[in-house]
Amino acid sequence: MTDPIADMLTRIRNASMVSKSEVLLPLSKMKLEIAKILEREGWVKKIEVVKGTKGLKSQAFDSLRLVLKYRDGRTSFIGSIKRISKPGLRIYVGKDDIPRVLNNFGMAILSTPKGLMTDKEARIARVGGEVICEIY
Repeated sequence: MTDPIADMLTRIRNASMVSKSEVLLPLSKMKLEIAKILEREGWVKKIEVVKGTKGLKSQAFDSLRLVLKYRDGRTSFIGSIKRISKPGLRIYVGKDDIPRVLNNFGMAILSTPKGLMTDKEARIARVGGEVICEIY
């Protein structure tokens, strides 16, 4: 897999489109940090790390479970989730050029020297970085 972050976002997008209650995906540090931001900002209900079992080959690795959040049972809180910076074309922004997603109704996730943070947190910290994705 060349872009595991895009795979994560696609799995979340697909699951929310068909009203799945949860998404299970392979664990990595970057995916876990993105999931923590999504939970903290209220886009997903809960995240949980599922430990792999040694006996089964298909479940030998740790997984990340995201419980999705819905309004009135069917309408997802996530209207759109999109990868911005891709492996073939990285998108970097300075502290003064941080994007505002849907006039601050949405959120961008940035990878900065101070770690992963939302666009609002990056403006407050006055740091730029790589724009990972945007969600609204």
